[in-house]
Amino acid sequence: MTEKPSPTPTTDHKTNNREYSYVRLAMRNMVRKKNTSLKHFFLTVIGLLTFLVGISYLTR
Repeated sequence: MTEKPSPTPTTDHKTNNREYSYVRLAMRNMVRKKNTSLKHFFLTVIGLLTFLVGISYLTR
């Protein structure tokens, strides 16, 4: 019987660290640039609501 080789721990470790560091950097940037993040969030919400109301108006 031949067993499938398991993934090497170094490969998984590097991948997990890289993904974790990207998340960490994104969260750090969001905290550092609160006003910009909030402005973009509210613009996205307003744009989405405008789009949904426009589509509902056109399809009634």
